[in-house]
Amino acid sequence: MLQKSRFFRFCVYTLGLLLIIYMISKVSFLFQPLSKMFNILIVPFVLAGFFYYLLRPIVHFLTERKMNKIVAILLIYFLFAALAFIFFIVVWPTLIKQINNFADSVPMLIEGFKTQLNNIQSNRIVGFLNPGNSDLSNKLSELLNTIITTASNYVTNVISAITSFIIVVATAPIISYYMLKEGESIPRSFLHLIPSRYTRDGKEVLDEIDSALSGFILGRMIITSLLGVMMYIGFLIIGLPYSLLIAIIATILNIIPYIGSILGAIPCVIVAFIVSPTMVLWVLIVVVIAQQIEGNVLSPFIYGKRIDIHPLTTIVLLLVAGEMSGILGVILAIPFYMVVKIIIVRIYRLFLAEKVEELVE
Repeated sequence: MLQKSRFFRFCVYTLGLLLIIYMISKVSFLFQPLSKMFNILIVPFVLAGFFYYLLRPIVHFLTERKMNKIVAILLIYFLFAALAFIFFIVVWPTLIKQINNFADSVPMLIEGFKTQLNNIQSNRIVGFLNPGNSDLSNKLSELLNTIITTASNYVTNVISAITSFIIVVATAPIISYYMLKEGESIPRSFLHLIPSRYTRDGKEVLDEIDSALSGFILGRMIITSLLGVMMYIGFLIIGLPYSLLIAIIATILNIIPYIGSILGAIPCVIVAFIVSPTMVLWVLIVVVIAQQIEGNVLSPFIYGKRIDIHPLTTIVLLLVAGEMSGILGVILAIPFYMVVKIIIVRIYRLFLAEKVEELVE
């Protein structure tokens, strides 16, 4: 009888939930203003959260040495402003020069790519293995042209979007300031929303989420930055053209877990192939060495066992999130999954605990 009662309640709750979802779908137009507000606020709050976890260890380090928290935050902001100024003075001119040179040289690069393919096709071994693909170079050149055009349009759209929302994005440092200043009290406000008997569990969940996000964001930034530096040094040693631009692109793509290493290597190999097949070999050596150091030395040392996500799960998450929400979805997929997983696991444990208590009684 007890089992039937539980099953009946479960069916009623499920039907009620489905009915609520159905009614919301019928009045979805009422939520459009909220959707627009969410789309506007998501970018600055994501950036603010990123800076919060990035800067919080430094704030704790300074406050533990008896420095006032507000003074510590302002000091960190001043240092970051100084680093940004140095970047724009030292690195930015070289980067802009390489971007302009790359944009002006696109037709020449495509011709060079086609020439290298023709040279490979003229090889006897390749010709014997692919006797019917005489137009392979034309097809691949067209594909490369399409990729470069698409990438250029995407970059243009991104720059346009950043320009359009520069005021919104500029609010991120302000939000992160208040998060750093009052970050310890923010989780307590969520504890008032749950029943008092679950307060301890709620606090433990919030602490676990905070630890997981902090480890992932901080670790990912450190690892990606070091990987980018290693690749840039390697590209300079082998003499790869546009080394700074290519290293930055590869570094940004490597932020994406697992598949980011493959995506980051693609532009490096393409530029290297335009120079010569030998340069491709050297680029692959640099990329593989850097990624091996990152995977076998840096990641275990920085992450440890805090990131427990199967690679297949990560790939599925990234594919689904990218299809649903684009680049923002790809960036937020792993942190969102970590938060949801922690909450679901804790709820499941509480459910089992309550079930055991009922059986004991």
